[in-house]
Amino acid sequence: MHVVHTIAELRERLSAFRAAAFVPTMGNLHAGHIALVRQARELGDVTVASIFVNRLQFLPHEDFDSYPRTLAEDADKLAGAGCGVLFAPSERELYPEPQTFRVLPDPQLADLLEGQFRPGFFTGVCTVVMKLFQCVQPRFAVFGEKDYQQLLVTRAMVRQFAMPLEIVAGTTCRAEDGLALSSRNGYLSAEQRREAVQLSRVLARMGEQARAGEDLAGIEGAAMTTLAQRGWAPDYLVLRRRADLQVPAPGDALVALGAARLGATRLIDNIAV
Repeated sequence: MHVVHTIAELRERLSAFRAAAFVPTMGNLHAGHIALVRQARELGDVTVASIFVNRLQFLPHEDFDSYPRTLAEDADKLAGAGCGVLFAPSERELYPEPQTFRVLPDPQLADLLEGQFRPGFFTGVCTVVMKLFQCVQPRFAVFGEKDYQQLLVTRAMVRQFAMPLEIVAGTTCRAEDGLALSSRNGYLSAEQRREAVQLSRVLARMGEQARAGEDLAGIEGAAMTTLAQRGWAPDYLVLRRRADLQVPAPGDALVALGAARLGATRLIDNIAV
């Protein structure tokens, strides 16, 4: 695997290829990231991963400064998964001047759920993803379904800008007890880690109740109460239309989505209904 740190090096390394398959990450890699890399290997003629902790998508009170930077360990994992090129730019390389041009996503999709509780988050995501796409110029890009709203926002951005690449979804990887793998799981204490699986269990129960025809508002309210009584601080637990995260109509395909804090750690998950 070739590790490059500048856009010029990246473009030179990729000049011999025609169909890069790209996996953007913020590092601190786990098995879910590696699964995305292995999926990307089946798509293009070279597999590219990036590691960049993007300041633009963190709110002032969030964990940008403390977010784990584990480049050496991450590079070993990527090499073992058959990644061809790792792009690991510095902040100065990717943002050599203040990034005053921003990509503003559709508020109907980006200002609800995660966007409501993390204002500006998807502007930061779209801006860095657009810039990374310009650097790598991939034919395929693989995004995990765990960040379901991010997947939809990225697909919409690519579609509306007529970008010549396909966004491919990667199935959420879970621990044996059902907890969705996340870099932030490492913040959990042993006791919190045992409790953390309740988020996926509550979402699964919401799906079962929706399939049984129960009232959606009642399902959501009961789920919020359930987690709150267990000591969580839930932001949202909702059932939405799978295609665009709007309030569903009868017959729509649904997804159950949730975000909640357990102690100081904020976890998100979703389960298709």
